[in-house]
Amino acid sequence: MSELNLLTLAEARDGLMKKSFSAVELADAHLSAMEKARALNAYVLETPERASAMAKASDTRIAAGKTGPLEGIPLAVKDMFCTEGVRSTACSHILDNFVPTYDSTVTANLWRDGAVLLGKTNNDEFAMGSSNETSQFGPVISPWRRKGANTPLTPGGSSGGSAAAVAANLCLGATGTDTGGSIRQPGAFCGVVGLKPTYGRVSRYGLIAFASSLDHVGPFGKTVKDVALILQHMAGRDPMDSTSADLPVPDYTGEIGKPVTGLRIGVPKEYFGEGLDPEVRAAVEAGIQELAKAGCEVVSVSLPHTEYAIPTYYLIATAEASSNLARFDGVRYGMRAREAKTLAEMYRKTRDAGFGTEVKRRIMLGTYALSAGYYDAYYLKAQKVRSLLARDFDEAFAKVDAIVTPTTPTPAFKLGEKADDPLAMYLADIYTVTANLVGVPGITVPCGKSREGLPIGMQILGKHFDEATVLKAAHVAEHALADNPA
Repeated sequence: MSELNLLTLAEARDGLMKKSFSAVELADAHLSAMEKARALNAYVLETPERASAMAKASDTRIAAGKTGPLEGIPLAVKDMFCTEGVRSTACSHILDNFVPTYDSTVTANLWRDGAVLLGKTNNDEFAMGSSNETSQFGPVISPWRRKGANTPLTPGGSSGGSAAAVAANLCLGATGTDTGGSIRQPGAFCGVVGLKPTYGRVSRYGLIAFASSLDHVGPFGKTVKDVALILQHMAGRDPMDSTSADLPVPDYTGEIGKPVTGLRIGVPKEYFGEGLDPEVRAAVEAGIQELAKAGCEVVSVSLPHTEYAIPTYYLIATAEASSNLARFDGVRYGMRAREAKTLAEMYRKTRDAGFGTEVKRRIMLGTYALSAGYYDAYYLKAQKVRSLLARDFDEAFAKVDAIVTPTTPTPAFKLGEKADDPLAMYLADIYTVTANLVGVPGITVPCGKSREGLPIGMQILGKHFDEATVLKAAHVAEHALADNPA
């Protein structure tokens, strides 16, 4: 029953409840697909024994009529999440063979509700990257190819492994993290749905931190409904995370399929200017027209400080990374330099050998921005611009219920194409970083393909804690735009 891995999460859940197949059969179908697709390098650690044991336990509960809402559903987990008894490295040498003694809140919630762990997915080292090329386990290769070519393409980053695994039917859904677009950008490149919830909607406890005020946790799925199902059981107040919001979690799946008549959709002119690929523009504009046909009112809005989003993001993100990554020193966990004669030498050699080039670059940039004499000129100014960006969104959301933009300026690019040009790589997130800076929810949904056959994503942003509206609009767009050419 190898075709079971082609099901959506919702279809698989229905099949399990009807006992059309077992959780063990469902897990085995995915484990078999993973084995055949190792060339993609989507997983850095497969957990077949654990998956089989969890699936058997699910079958026992299903037989007894004691099922959880995600009972028997095989999921993949990004290697940024701590998983009890399962190696968790953030795809960095400095955390070689680190095995946590506890689960992140998100993964604990998923296992509580019956989900099955297939393995840990590849990501850019410490989630720092836009192409999944900085991982110490090597790059992920997208399951997509341009028409008539076999050139390897990036799946996007940093959650490229999770996005590629969903796109290649190697799991029914996956967790991701999004600090500047790292769920939405790979979702767009791989033609799957990726959701970044509101900051505080999902606990960050047990997440290996990159930039604490920007890190968001969210799901990938094959459909908007699948993403809603996963988010339903990831979200909620967590006493272990002081930034998690003490707000009720709505019935996200109940919003799927509701009409969007009268919904006001904002289109910001700043996201449709220079640098946007014409095919991406055409596909997103077609998506906006489909929302209008469904009854949405399209309203022009302005987000005037958008041009400052990339420099603001990289100042704040690198500063927070510099602070967060100071804990990796070889003393408590992870790798340790063996030939050091003094404590200072051990710190230096451990960090030099343990961190990759991009991580070192960002630590240096962040340390510089926080240093005496430069703090006011760089970090403090960036925080002030962040407030202006938040005000832009507040003013826009006073007029509209959601905002629609491209997810990325281009379809997926070749592996290695931007590896030697950090600025060009950073600009791949130009349409996604603002949502992290202001903390609003955002989703990418496929809206067509380029002439070369590559997926194009449309981004829908919503008001704080209004994931329900974002999901409702995305579901309408998803069905209207299925297989729509650019």
